Amino acid sequence: MPLPPPPIRPDPDHVPTERELREDLAAAYRLVALYGMTDLVFTHLSVRLPGEGHRFLVNPYGMLFEEITASSLVEVDAEGAPAQPTAWPVNPAGFVIHSAVHRGRANAACVMHTHTIAGMAVAAQIGGLLPLNQISMEFDGRVAYHDYEGVAADDNMSERERLVADLGDKPCMILRHHGLLTVGHTVAEAFYWMWYLEQSCRIQLAAQSGGVPLAIPSRGTVERTRAQFSLGPTKGWLPWQALKRKLNREQPGYRD
Repeated sequence: MPLPPPPIRPDPDHVPTERELREDLAAAYRLVALYGMTDLVFTHLSVRLPGEGHRFLVNPYGMLFEEITASSLVEVDAEGAPAQPTAWPVNPAGFVIHSAVHRGRANAACVMHTHTIAGMAVAAQIGGLLPLNQISMEFDGRVAYHDYEGVAADDNMSERERLVADLGDKPCMILRHHGLLTVGHTVAEAFYWMWYLEQSCRIQLAAQSGGVPLAIPSRGTVERTRAQFSLGPTKGWLPWQALKRKLNREQPGYRD
């Protein structure tokens, strides 16, 4: 098999088209399924569409993530109501968290939310995410926490406000007794944060299962390591290109 051409760095000023966003979001759904981060047909990944007003793409309610395609994604308004004809239902109540974050953060173009075993387990721990590995050290000071208030409901406007306030300007959030949430300027960035936040939670559970005291690095080491990781609007772009090449080989139907 010939080597793929090296990727060309993206233009940071490029405004993605709806088609590009549909393909990227469909790819993210397939990858979340591929890497075992789904909860049957529940949870959402969403992306803001360009143009005026609050318009977003989200999954049709009832489809498995491995079934999602670019054309099956449904355009919804800020309340999660369909803004296009669709044969599949959508879940406005399930979009509550996404709606709050999208509307509260101008740079939250993409929002991802998962209910994984590792994420929910760490969300139940008093200490939250610990800096046990260089992967998890990148999240030092970049993870917000929101206390559990029951199942998110579309009539609880005050919790939306608290959730957005708790998130602040951080790219990640651990929802206590609930799961994980990440935001990004792009689908690639939000997926990067979700992938490594999930890996950090898995590492933590694996380390804790050894039954011996945990070695916590010094504060200076954690801060120095965190500073070594780059930030910016192209965060996660390079691995995203590799992951899309994988999907193009193995699951090209996501682009349909």
